[in-house]
This record gives sequence, C-alpha cells and structure tokens, in this order.
Amino acid sequence: MEQQIVKVKNKRGVRVIPGFGFSMGITLFMLSVLVLIPLASILISTARLDFKEFITIVTSRQIVSGYVVSLSCSFIAALVNVVFGLMLAWVIVRYDFPGRRLMDGLIELPFALPTAVAGISLTYLYSDQGWIGSVFAKAGIKIAYTRIGITIAMIFVGIPFVVRSLQPVLEKLDRQYEEAAHMLGAGRVYTFFRVILPELFPALLAGFGLAFARGIGEYGSVVFIAGNIPYKTQIAPLLIMTKLEQYKYADATACALVLLLISFLLMLLISSIQLHMQKFSKC
Repeated sequence: MEQQIVKVKNKRGVRVIPGFGFSMGITLFMLSVLVLIPLASILISTARLDFKEFITIVTSRQIVSGYVVSLSCSFIAALVNVVFGLMLAWVIVRYDFPGRRLMDGLIELPFALPTAVAGISLTYLYSDQGWIGSVFAKAGIKIAYTRIGITIAMIFVGIPFVVRSLQPVLEKLDRQYEEAAHMLGAGRVYTFFRVILPELFPALLAGFGLAFARGIGEYGSVVFIAGNIPYKTQIAPLLIMTKLEQYKYADATACALVLLLISFLLMLLISSIQLHMQKFSKC
C-alpha cells in the first residue's frame, strides 16, 4: 500500500513543463516586457504633464472630435458585430453544409490580413468608383471618407472576436433545453430569447467588449477609408500618430491614456456584469 502511495506521488510530481518557480519567472518576465512596461511608459510619460496641461490636451477641439469619431463608430460597429457575429457562429456550429470549414477559416481573415492591406482593399471597394461604393453612389450615398466607411472597417476587424467568443459556448450548449422548451409549447422566438440567449449573453458581452476595444485603437485598416477630414473623420489613433510625428510624446501618451482608461473601464464593467450574472444564475 505504501509503495502504491509513493508511486502515485511520484507520478503527480512529474511535470512536463519545468518547475513552478521557473515557469512563473518566465511568465512574469514576458508579461512585464510585453504588457506592463509599455503601459507603465504611458503613465510615466504622461506624468511629465501637470493636471492643467493634461486636461488642456485631452479636451482640445481636435482631440475631442477624434474621440467622438472613434468611440461612436466603434460602438456602432461592435453592436453590428454582435448581431451578425451571432448569426455567423450559429450557422457554423448548428448547420452542416458544403464550404462550412472554408467559412470557418475565412473568419480568421481579418486577423491574418495586414491592416494596411485591409484598409486599401476596403477603400477601393467602397469608394465612389469601387464595386460596392459605385452602387451606393448612384443612390447618393457616400461610404468611403465618411463615418460609414470607418464603421465598416471596424466591423471587418472586429467580427472575429464575437464569432470566436460565441463558438465554444454554442458547441457546448445542450440542445435538450431547446427540445424541452419545444415540447412544453414554447415557440422558436420565445425559446431563443428565454432559453438560448441567456446562456450566450456572457459570451456576447465579451465579444462586444473585445470588438469595441479593437475598434477604438484600430489604425491601419481605418486610416485609408477615413479620409482624415478634420473634425469629421479624423480618428483618435491618427491624432496620436500625428503627435508622435511632431515629437510631442507627452501629448501623444496623454491621448493614448484616455483611450486606455476607456477600454479598461469597459472591460471592467463587462467583467462585473458577467460575475453578477454568474451569482444570479447560482441563486
């Protein structure tokens, strides 16, 4: 009996990855180099400004206009991504059809495609002479170099976050709940909103938050189609880049800090809502 206990302890003690101390050290080192130090540099650079200078920079008319454009377009894009991302994830998970794997792979295209290439392609497609933009131009609707074009670019880069957040939840969702609701006389709409949607809501929130945060900071795929018209289509990341080109590093980091705080508060709010929903579901 003692030999068996020793063998079990030895088996549990064998680790494929090196010991806890070494693994934790590598993890903390990579976390510091890739995440903590860059974020700390923003705070340190912004700390060179006094509070009055900071407020003056981040509340200037041009910067506020950039915030409004980036935040409004990314919010609308994230909402659109939630709807269409749910539809895409549902079709990919629940239906078997020719080309299903190809469609699933194409979801990763915005991740794999260089943002500059995506921006140039979208600008060409949605310009007044482009394949899609020319159709809308005949109806008097201009897409490229407007906020509509900015929103479309943000939808393009953000939809994979929603789809990939929903797919694992849909795959694990037991269909017996749907069948039980159907047997009890519930219609499809009632079953979706009262049975399925509550299970998907935390994943939808996570996908929305990720898509929104990506849209706020997106530069490469948006800057081409935006047109960069002052006070109309200038996005906040472009203004930050302009400050850097002018060697105004403190001004650039002050603007970046505001975007960082907005993204952090959004993710904190989403995490709080998810935690509250988990506690509510257990009650």
